[in-house]
Amino acid sequence: MIWWLLLPPLIPAARGQVAPNTRSPHGNLDRPCQDCHTVYGWKPIRAVPEFDHNQTRFPLRGMHDGVTCTGCHTKMVFSNVGNKCANCHADLHKGRMGAACENCHSVRGWKVSVTQINQHMNRFPLTGAHAAASCDDCHKSGALSQYSTMSTACFSCHQKDYQGAQSPNHAQSGFATTCESCHSTDTWLGGKFDHSLTNFPLTGGHAVPPRACTDCHVNNNYNLTQTACVSCHLKDFTSASNPNHAQMGFAQTCQSCHTTVAWSPAQFDHSKSGFPLTGAHTVPPRTCTDAGCHAGNNFNLTQTTCVSCHQKDFTNAGNPNHVQGGFPQTCEVCHNTSTWQPASFDHSKSGFPLTGSHTVPPRACADCHVNNNYNLTQTSCVSCHLKDYQNTNNPNHAQQGFPQTCDVCHSTTAWDPATFDHSKSGFPLTGSHTVPPRACSDCHVNNNYNITNTSCVSCHQTDYNNAKTPVDHIQASFPTACETCHDTINWMDGKFDHSQTGWALTGSHTVPPRACSDCHVNSNYKLNQTACVTCHLADYNKTNDPPHAQVGFPTTCEVCHDTIVWTDSTFDHSKTAVPLTGSHTVPPRQCTDCHVNNNWTTLPTDCYGCHKADYQGTNNPNHVAAGFPTTCATCHDTKVWTDATFNHTWFPTTHGGANGICSTCHTNPNDYSVFTCTNCHLKPQTDQNHQGVSGYVYNSVNCYQCHKSGTTGG
Repeated sequence: MIWWLLLPPLIPAARGQVAPNTRSPHGNLDRPCQDCHTVYGWKPIRAVPEFDHNQTRFPLRGMHDGVTCTGCHTKMVFSNVGNKCANCHADLHKGRMGAACENCHSVRGWKVSVTQINQHMNRFPLTGAHAAASCDDCHKSGALSQYSTMSTACFSCHQKDYQGAQSPNHAQSGFATTCESCHSTDTWLGGKFDHSLTNFPLTGGHAVPPRACTDCHVNNNYNLTQTACVSCHLKDFTSASNPNHAQMGFAQTCQSCHTTVAWSPAQFDHSKSGFPLTGAHTVPPRTCTDAGCHAGNNFNLTQTTCVSCHQKDFTNAGNPNHVQGGFPQTCEVCHNTSTWQPASFDHSKSGFPLTGSHTVPPRACADCHVNNNYNLTQTSCVSCHLKDYQNTNNPNHAQQGFPQTCDVCHSTTAWDPATFDHSKSGFPLTGSHTVPPRACSDCHVNNNYNITNTSCVSCHQTDYNNAKTPVDHIQASFPTACETCHDTINWMDGKFDHSQTGWALTGSHTVPPRACSDCHVNSNYKLNQTACVTCHLADYNKTNDPPHAQVGFPTTCEVCHDTIVWTDSTFDHSKTAVPLTGSHTVPPRQCTDCHVNNNWTTLPTDCYGCHKADYQGTNNPNHVAAGFPTTCATCHDTKVWTDATFNHTWFPTTHGGANGICSTCHTNPNDYSVFTCTNCHLKPQTDQNHQGVSGYVYNSVNCYQCHKSGTTGG
């Protein structure tokens, strides 16, 4: 930092500066001598110099406030002094603490306090007993000590404590030197170890009563690597006799039955064996050897099926006889662990759930399984109800070849009356097909149930042949797709949806209610043209405002006309190459304002094509004489023709007194490449303002070379 930059702003020479020819020993101080010196001599200086050091960039604070000027400014040139601590104060730390002395020291004195180094938070927070220590307790030899390079590990200071520890012996046991694992900064003594950090947290009996390390770490063995229970409890495993663990080959995963809360009594979670105990397997409270499950201390059972224990129950069952009936030995299908008797069978799991009359009154198995036949494989209704099928006469099922899928019409709720869901036949009944309630024979004449044709005309051919409204259907070659106009609600109110033809009726095509013959003249229903002109050619030819045919208008009537009102045509000029904006629309324009003499096809699209007379008649400035381009849009818009604006780009049109008047600078109306500055900027004043300016020439071209933006700076 250069010292003179710290000084206040320069003081004018009027206050008594040193004369230009007098050399100051203070360098470029540029201050009045009398601020510090007296008329009696250069020395001594005034007792209170008129210089406020606090107005510089280095205000004097703390111990700096009492220092004499010469204490820092040892040379006559006051600017030859720095503003860093190291410029005046020797670094006793020899660079180990960095160059920023103010990180630890202040202007009040060199003495350091813990708070002055941000409470040591930069590298090693001082907590507990460390907070009461002085710097010298750790940083020996004062300024020569290590600071920023000193290790923060506890062991670096507490190595003797580690080596002298005997309970337990840290060095002999090979303890890690991470002292903070057991010790804290509050007190070195009473170290505590968080056993959960070893992946073996101490719980239950491992923690109560308060355990000493040697209870498990016998002979100071702290290198245990096994956490399995049996690694400490092998004697308990080999001594267990109820049951005998070793003899039965029990797994040595003690935690399967034992916990750290109490070694005995042990509990086994049978659900983890793949065979959870439920119902009678648990009541009354079972022991392992109860009911002959693990008889003879046999704990090597591999079968979990019911029959593996209940074979005798299966063999002796007589109602029904399981063996004779060939029942499967999956006892759980009918029996459960709550009670072996009575058994119940969920028929829905057989693929044939019992519903309706199959369950009421409560059915016995023998109602269907005659002669103990439980090997039924057919679930179709007819397998039991064939006689019902053969004896039915209304209608005669066998004679008509009805399918034997009884469930199509019958249900288990009641066999009679039967109902048929006609929607499943591919022909749902709607409207008059259902009202009044129809009998099958209304359509299925002579018991004909083999109808395959679902088209309307297959039943209504006579109605089609006799139809005369809106025209004779046959004569007009109407299609036989009756549903196009008719529905099942009322045959006689036929309606045709014209939108399905690809030509929807809108506007006047529907109002007043139209008859088909309004458009289909002479019963011509074979129209295939949808263009407006096919019906409105006469309207096109007769139109005189403007005369469509004479002018050669296209016959796409919909460009200007719609179906609401034919005579209020509108034309969207935005769809042409010249969208109408501004004055082209206000006041409401007539087409003939621009399309003079019925010229609708050869009008130009550029402004000049219509505004040539405006261009030639303009005198302010004279466009023709000045050779202005005919691209009118450069200056004019469609809002107001006479408020033309020109983007002057470089030189502002508001410069001086021009106020946007071109002729102020462009004095030759026939040549706008010529301009003059000297009409306003007179030579005497201009010469005075350019004293000392190299290359200055008083003419307009030279003015513009330096002042392109019209400002003093260029």
